[in-house]
Amino acid sequence: MENVHLALEEDDLYSGYNDYNPTFDSDALENDVGFQQAVRTSHGRRPPMTAKFPGTAIGARPLASSFGSRIPLTSSMGRPMTGAVQDGAARPMTAVRAAGYTSSMTRGSTFDPLGQSKGPAPPLETKNEDTPEEKIKSLEKKVNDLIEESCMAQSMGTLLLALEKAKEAGRKERALVRQRQQSGYADQINLDLTYSVLLNLANQYANNDMYPEALNSYQVIVKNKMFNNAGRLKVNMANIYFKQKNYPKAIKFYRMALDQISNAHKGMRIKILQNIGVVFIRMGQYSDAITSFEHIMSESPNVKTGFNLILCYYAISVKERMKTAFQKLISVPLGIDDEDKYIPTNDDASSNMVIEAIKNDKLHQMERDLKALAEKYIMTAAKLIAPAIENSFATGFDWCVDTLKSSQYVELANDLEINKAITYIRQKDFNQAVETLKTFEKKDSRVKSAAATNLSFLYFLEKDFDQADRYADLAMTADRYNPAALINKGSTVFVKQDYEKAAEFYKEALRNDSSCTEALYNLGLSYKKLNRLEEALDCFLKLHAILRNSAQVMYQLANLYELLEDPQQAIEWLMQVISVIPTDPQTLAKLGELHDGEGDKSQAFHYYDESFRYFPSNIDVIEWLGAYYIETQFCENAIQYFERATHIQPTQVKWQLMVASCYRRSGNYQRALETYKDIHRKFPENVECLRFLVRLCTDMGLKEVQDYATKLKKVEKMKEIREQRVKSGREGSARGRREGREGSAGSADSSHSGSSTRGERLSAKMRSLPASNEPYEASSPKELDASYVDPLGPQMERPKTGAKKRVEDDDFADEELGDDLLPE
Repeated sequence: MENVHLALEEDDLYSGYNDYNPTFDSDALENDVGFQQAVRTSHGRRPPMTAKFPGTAIGARPLASSFGSRIPLTSSMGRPMTGAVQDGAARPMTAVRAAGYTSSMTRGSTFDPLGQSKGPAPPLETKNEDTPEEKIKSLEKKVNDLIEESCMAQSMGTLLLALEKAKEAGRKERALVRQRQQSGYADQINLDLTYSVLLNLANQYANNDMYPEALNSYQVIVKNKMFNNAGRLKVNMANIYFKQKNYPKAIKFYRMALDQISNAHKGMRIKILQNIGVVFIRMGQYSDAITSFEHIMSESPNVKTGFNLILCYYAISVKERMKTAFQKLISVPLGIDDEDKYIPTNDDASSNMVIEAIKNDKLHQMERDLKALAEKYIMTAAKLIAPAIENSFATGFDWCVDTLKSSQYVELANDLEINKAITYIRQKDFNQAVETLKTFEKKDSRVKSAAATNLSFLYFLEKDFDQADRYADLAMTADRYNPAALINKGSTVFVKQDYEKAAEFYKEALRNDSSCTEALYNLGLSYKKLNRLEEALDCFLKLHAILRNSAQVMYQLANLYELLEDPQQAIEWLMQVISVIPTDPQTLAKLGELHDGEGDKSQAFHYYDESFRYFPSNIDVIEWLGAYYIETQFCENAIQYFERATHIQPTQVKWQLMVASCYRRSGNYQRALETYKDIHRKFPENVECLRFLVRLCTDMGLKEVQDYATKLKKVEKMKEIREQRVKSGREGSARGRREGREGSAGSADSSHSGSSTRGERLSAKMRSLPASNEPYEASSPKELDASYVDPLGPQMERPKTGAKKRVEDDDFADEELGDDLLPE
């Protein structure tokens, strides 16, 4: 209870709550001088304090507590507060100097760290481009830009534009030199720029085949002693002389360039020596070429030089040297890594990703190209020297094979043996070729497939389709992805008229190799045989996109459009065939036929006449031309065509009758009578000839008329008796054997129709030539049908086989005998 105090009534329990600290009084801040000065100076300068001890800015004003007492506040240590002003001097504010404050500000200055109170920055001084230095710099920039534009134009193939830019750069550069001289800067001429302009101009002249101008430009550079290493450009001059076939001068400049290049640039010297050797080969100086190539092979061997060395020894027929050069060629180091490094060897995912990344990069592609080039040179050299280094080509091939087996090109030995078999085929020694190819049946699958493909092709050529089918199956078994084997298999099925199955094999070959043109061509033929003309047309249009100048493909397209009853398109495609083979008589004849069908007789006559000019033995063309002249009432012109037909088919009486008819129509009755008499001597039982003899003799009042009339009656009577005998014989044989007779008659009719279809198509109207008293002139040439024969013979419809003739190809699958149509 001692601590309990009772409130007295006079004490106010709520007193003091309305009192407040005058520091927080904002109404008097506008009139507070110290506060306003502190705001303007951002506390950088404070007014001097009136207290005894320096304190804060509020030290001059007592702080009132809630109890009403006011006490001045000072630092606890009695030292001045931060930012306080002592004796009128400002204390340095080092702690905030990086923010833009400085201790040098005087009292009353404003806070402006960005200097905005000074106003906007003065404008930049304008560049005076009229000074000589600026003009020179501007000209230099223009010259460099023109050189760059010229080089870019050359890289894009626009050579004329590149030359124009180079010439303009030369003009600008000369203006630049004059500008320097006029401005007194002649000692500052940019020689590198002058060199670049002249060199680019010379190169562009050379690219545009303006060789004299290029030589002059190079000569300007070479003769200027101020240009360092300009002598190397004599190599370019030598190259121009080589293109001009001025070989002595080319040799001279190559040697001059060689003299000016030090031994430190070994690669450049080797290339120049190689060029010198090539020029000597062109000049026929093989001994000098051998000297250059031997030096290169001893210093820095490469496959191209080794191949050229073999060619030189082959040209001078030195057998032992050829062998030595071949051994040097196959021992040339290629400097490429083994293919095994591109095969993943462990389960490390990161290393496998790296291997996958570099497997098809540009460096690996370059290595593959280099290896393929080396193999091509080696195979070509082996095939070249094999028949020359020994007494027989077989022995030479065996030596080359043994040499390859002991080198780094072991896999080429089998390819070379395949080429040995191909050489046998070229020499028509098919038995030896077959024996050689059969030795591969027990070797690895790739070689076995290639050999079996060639064997299938050989048997196909010999029309032994069973053996061809057997070896095609063997090739497919060894390598199902061999497109050549699939094509051969399809071809053997094609000749058996199983076109659906043949098409399947061709489509499989295309799936394995989409660029196989033989498969696409044969597939089109298969669709054509199946009367699937739109699909066949699609195949040949795709093939035309690949083989733009193939007359076979364009002919097939024309034939398909004709079958689709679109003669105008057929004519367009045949015109393209003529643009490729302008002298093909069968294509010209077909064009004549199509124009004749369209009613354009003048164009038809033009193409038929051109066809006759190139091949005057086509009966169809001769018949149409003769009928055309008869129709146009120029019978004397038709005589030469029918006379030629009599020479081609001397046993056909109708051509001789047409000759006699032409003589009679032209009014030469005496010559007509002699012709009819000659025909009568050769064909005494020809009724039409006797009828015209009787008619002519009667008109001419000759005494022989009675003899010919008697012979005519006799022949007609014999003809009637013969017909009656044939008729009675048929009636007698029909008794009791009607079914057999009908079957025999049907087969005979079909056989006769098959054999005589061509003859009937050739002369549909000739059967209506004069009977009884009807003259030959009644024959209308409009109905004469000149049928078309394929421009490449009947083999156009035969499918291509997968074998190929390109023995120089590197790919073994492409070494197989012939990529043309099979010969008949």
